[in-house]
Amino acid sequence: MSTPFLFTATVLIWGTTWIAIAAQVGEVAITVSIFYRFALAGAVMLAGLVVLGRLRWPARWRFVVMQALCLFCLNFIGLYMATSLIPSGLVSVIFSLASIFNAVNARLFFGDPISGRMVLAGALGVAGLALLFWKDLAVTVDLAALRGIGWAVLGTMFFSLGNMASRRNSKLGITPVTANAWGMAIGALCLLLIVTLTGQPLGLPERGSYWIALAYLAVIGSVTGFTTYLMLVARIGSAKAGYATVLFPIIALSASTLLEGYRWTPPAVMGVALACLGNIVMFSRIGPRSAPRVDQPASRHRSPENS
Repeated sequence: MSTPFLFTATVLIWGTTWIAIAAQVGEVAITVSIFYRFALAGAVMLAGLVVLGRLRWPARWRFVVMQALCLFCLNFIGLYMATSLIPSGLVSVIFSLASIFNAVNARLFFGDPISGRMVLAGALGVAGLALLFWKDLAVTVDLAALRGIGWAVLGTMFFSLGNMASRRNSKLGITPVTANAWGMAIGALCLLLIVTLTGQPLGLPERGSYWIALAYLAVIGSVTGFTTYLMLVARIGSAKAGYATVLFPIIALSASTLLEGYRWTPPAVMGVALACLGNIVMFSRIGPRSAPRVDQPASRHRSPENS
């Protein structure tokens, strides 16, 4: 699959999962819904790999477990807790910082350089989302809001650390499909442990729409979405792949325009324009040409191969 396809698929899939998440609200506790999601996703991935004869036992589990905790457990708890305390638009703006978090963490863990282009693209994306959700930014600074912002930052940090764990797994020869399959299963077990320790009941919702939404979140949002995203991380790096988080809310609002009658305002349009500009800056091939090598003197005579 081509890189543009992976990027587009990730943005479209994760930009529409909010519809399914909204359909689950109120049926059972948030942590229980997340547990159901990854229990089903992990079961589907493991069963699929068994049928295809591609199930592999990772030689090293350390970073598979870290990926499981960060991507399929703790980050969702942080972001969902944040959404219960502050407007979802503000959570989206904070989560869009993932590209910056990824750039910094990639520098710390892998020695990747932080280019001016990455910083500029990230700044444009965050500024665009700030315009898009400018009303949500005007929250009352109280203890609940501060806790919500803290949960959102924590969830975004766990998401970024999960990206780093995925990169390490790829370097160890563990494919995103294998790491995701085991990771989702481990993440589901961790969520079940949290649910049990906190005394939350494992209720079984009766609404059919809940189970349809769960199937979409597990199979499309998790199995497909995380696989395309982490393949993207392995291919173009975590900083560039993380810029997809800027575009998720734009896709969500575009869907809301069709399904819920969302009305675009001039600041919102300007915000989308800035986010798109950041996308161009991040992925444009325009840049300074490489300087000619001068470490060896050029030969005065041309060889037959260069004729």
